Amino acid sequence: MEQSSNSSAAKHGRDMTRGSIPRHLIIFSIPMLAGNIIQTAYSIVNAVWVGKGLGKADLAAVTVGFPIIFMLLAIAIGITQGTSILVSQFAGARNWERLKNVVQTSTVLLLGLSSVLFILGEFTTPWIMHKMQTPPDVYVLAVDYMRIFLCMIPFSYGTFLVVSMLRGIGDSKTPLYFQTGALLLTAIFDPILMFGWLGFPKMGLNGTAVASVVMQGIGLVALFIYLYKRDHIVAPDWLHLRVDWPMFWLITKIGLPSVVQQSLVSIGMLVVIGFVNAFGENAIAAFGAGMRIDQVAFLPAMTFNAAVATVVGQNIGAKKIERVKDVFGWAVLLCVGITLFVSAISFFTPRFLLHMFVDDSNVMNIGVNYLRIAAITYIFFSVLFVANGVINGAGHTLISTLISLISLWVARVPLAAYLSHRMHRVEGIWYAILISSAIAMIAGLICYFSGIWKRPVVKHDILDNAASTGASEAVTV
Repeated sequence: MEQSSNSSAAKHGRDMTRGSIPRHLIIFSIPMLAGNIIQTAYSIVNAVWVGKGLGKADLAAVTVGFPIIFMLLAIAIGITQGTSILVSQFAGARNWERLKNVVQTSTVLLLGLSSVLFILGEFTTPWIMHKMQTPPDVYVLAVDYMRIFLCMIPFSYGTFLVVSMLRGIGDSKTPLYFQTGALLLTAIFDPILMFGWLGFPKMGLNGTAVASVVMQGIGLVALFIYLYKRDHIVAPDWLHLRVDWPMFWLITKIGLPSVVQQSLVSIGMLVVIGFVNAFGENAIAAFGAGMRIDQVAFLPAMTFNAAVATVVGQNIGAKKIERVKDVFGWAVLLCVGITLFVSAISFFTPRFLLHMFVDDSNVMNIGVNYLRIAAITYIFFSVLFVANGVINGAGHTLISTLISLISLWVARVPLAAYLSHRMHRVEGIWYAILISSAIAMIAGLICYFSGIWKRPVVKHDILDNAASTGASEAVTV
């Protein structure tokens, strides 16, 4: 009996509809946080190689290109968020047949989408770089780098898909193992290809792009093989891929607002970086270095956002709405507690952090001002992301999209334009980020306390139709 339970757990994930909520949040979050830390550590190490090994023009090229990459990945993040929400709710309802329909339909959707966006990105990158007012000495580097890096889009989409499905059923460990392996290999080959070590050609900035593409592809193939060998519930059936159209529209209904939200964020970043570009190369490099620190500071919020959405989704699927308030309370306590520590480091030791990326005193001074202002925003984001996790877990991704719309386009972009012009200093942009973050947090809390999450997008009569065979496979971990 124990062996059967273990086998079912391996295939169907972790049941978070029973037991201690803080325990579920912590156990589920730790692998995700570890994976995010490894991802960010790689990003930081790569930025160090680029900034100190190649120069500030190369670091600026990566900074300018990042919003384009993020914008393309935003579509995958949004669609797979819809996938993850549905997987978690159907897992909570023990409805394995509908869950499998989500897997098959999402796989077809992501395959087609990634191919189209890869081609689109290759053609539009030079135009976007030009519209961003990219300095001439940065433009050529950025375009060449981006055209190689964009080859990773299909692999990244596949990885986002599998990770979202595994997390939806409560498995945050498996993605960690494969992502760590791929990142370690990328980190090894980055400097080898950048500087031409061990007889490899010296590729400069393009070397890091080539390493990322190759290793991401290897990692994704390995992950699919693992799922197939385990006969996993989220393993796509490649020989019988098909679209379940009702499920397609349900995924789109939930995922499309997330796509819009992520796209709004990335386009907002493009506009903000365009404002920063007007202040010159030093400001761009400082902002690029500061964003690397932001990546670390946002890790608790991002992790708990995903954890809360999954735990809430499973409990809504199991019709245990009463547990959601406890999920919110514990998540805020844990997330804000961790973020306060990170914020204090950013506020009190900004020069130490920035010294990892830059040595130029002018860049350093701009970066210090940015980090001391940004340190406050980290707290706002931690509360916002937890509130959004509850809202998204219920499938109301349109609500969190509206919050992003207000934060970015009603507050951040207009304020960045006004304050930077009024102050004649790049710090005006930093203050705009701070104010808009506070507005977003307040909006998120209002939506949470309104109780809209008590009316999930997926109706309960759908969740009631769990097959009897699926119900008998309920897993207690």
